Amino acid sequence: MADVLRRLGILDWIRLGLLGLGLLFVATGLLPVREAWSEMERIASILLFLAAVVVLADLVKEAGLFDAIATRLATLGRGDHAALFLLCTVFASLVTVFLNLDTTAVLLTPVMLALAARTGIAALPLAMTTLWLANTASLLLPVSNLTNLLVVGRVGMSAREFAGRLWFPQLVAIAITMVFLWVFFWRRGRRGADRYAPPIPEPIADPVLFRTATWVCVLFIAAILLELPIQFAALAGAALMVAAFAWRDRAKLTLALVPWQLLIFVVALFLVVPTLSRHGLAALMGTLIGADTGDGAYRVAAAGAVLSNLIDNLPAYTALERVVPTDDREPLLALLIGTNVGPVITPWASLATLLWFEWCRRRGVRVPMRTFVLTGTVLVVVAVPATVAALLLTA
Repeated sequence: MADVLRRLGILDWIRLGLLGLGLLFVATGLLPVREAWSEMERIASILLFLAAVVVLADLVKEAGLFDAIATRLATLGRGDHAALFLLCTVFASLVTVFLNLDTTAVLLTPVMLALAARTGIAALPLAMTTLWLANTASLLLPVSNLTNLLVVGRVGMSAREFAGRLWFPQLVAIAITMVFLWVFFWRRGRRGADRYAPPIPEPIADPVLFRTATWVCVLFIAAILLELPIQFAALAGAALMVAAFAWRDRAKLTLALVPWQLLIFVVALFLVVPTLSRHGLAALMGTLIGADTGDGAYRVAAAGAVLSNLIDNLPAYTALERVVPTDDREPLLALLIGTNVGPVITPWASLATLLWFEWCRRRGVRVPMRTFVLTGTVLVVVAVPATVAALLLTA
């Protein structure tokens, strides 16, 4: 036990502290047991999905699928940064849409940074591409972001209805992100050398695991498109990957695959935020949003973006959701835009951003904080209102 405690980082202690605080609120009656139980029932399927999809994505990465795709993209680019930019933005967007933003930020980032080291490509443009698109490309499907799952559960939208409502705002958000990625990080003079050396493809370590991972991803995406319950689709995919690794490489199956930190964080938030809402936070959030004077959707989105960068996007969403009416879906979808597209200014704006910074630190990639904050601010100021406008145009 002492060894386990020594391995805990500061973020782990913060998560455990939040959980302890939430349990204390329940024990003291600040959050009634019935309400706490209702919150846990609400997020049960979400917790199952999160655990399964993280295990699935991690094992897919271990099978070499992400590395092979990234290498192939760099090969297809033929040394041209503009071509590589388009290929990488499409790849990062698709991973975010179908495998969740944390997969892009946490698992795709080290793949891209390793690719940069092998080819001489500047690391920062690739890193910023994964981070920004992990957030701004997470609007399209319920699986793309935890906040999306919360919205779908609250308003009762199917995956097809959700995508049908948000496909145009999602395109706008990605397009604006691509423009600013190119201007700030990829254009000549910002990216380093004018050309890069296309990598030599490496042999697949285990073809059986590689093929299994490929087909599991195809089937998972098919299940999403067929609107099967996403938590069970993710669980089935994770089970298939676990079975494949149990057969071929049992050493990779460790308890570290289970994202206990993320699960604790989510449970803690859904105990702490409802308690604070009962004791003044809801009134404060209502004042922050203000009365709808014709710009209600923009005010809600702005509040979501600002609060996300102050306290993290998940507690920001859960706090503001409670004061947004559900009789009209537009304000809630606008809030989603603020909390999904907006968390790119501060290092703690989303869990994915925190973990992305950790990967950059491990790989020795320097991220100038001034550049990070200023470029993120410009992106948010342009992308959030433009994406809300796209939402209202298609209402």
